[in-house]
Amino acid sequence: MRRLVVFNQVTLDGYFTDPKGDMSWAHKDPGDAEWNAFVSGNASGDGELLFGRVTYDMMAGFWPTPAAMEMMPDVAKGMNRMPKYVCSRTMKQASWKNTTLLKGELAAEVRKLKAEPGPGIAILGSGSIVAQLAQAGLIDEYQVVVNPLVLGDGRTLFEGVTKRLPLRLTGSRVFGNGSVLVTYEPAP
Repeated sequence: MRRLVVFNQVTLDGYFTDPKGDMSWAHKDPGDAEWNAFVSGNASGDGELLFGRVTYDMMAGFWPTPAAMEMMPDVAKGMNRMPKYVCSRTMKQASWKNTTLLKGELAAEVRKLKAEPGPGIAILGSGSIVAQLAQAGLIDEYQVVVNPLVLGDGRTLFEGVTKRLPLRLTGSRVFGNGSVLVTYEPAP
């Protein structure tokens, strides 16, 4: 069974977007060599990506552009190369290279993906997808970057989860920019 991993950023007060859905606060200094090496390393893997429609639209509007190739060439190459899935009941087609549109019931579609042979799958952004799949017990690992910032209001990553999800810490890393990566798995 393939692993499904969430990678997201949150603020110290637990928000992953501001009240208007903006995540620009999560962008780091372009000259931050430590952070850029970490992100480039993630993008160089052989995994696959899973998005909700809103995150997909945002990613597809940036990563295939010349600006993305100029700003972060390694990440742009990885994002454009990796197989991608977008979950949407309203989209007619997905135009970003290597993207498959999933139109069925979310948990059932992801169960099928996890049962197929292949590399791991990562969810980036896509808070409503994260909450639904967490509730369904389909997420194998949570990688959350806590940023040294308080927004005061916004959307939480687990908005809509109605049951407790006990987790077990499996790793952490502190970055020089003040961000902290914490990694959790569902507790047995």
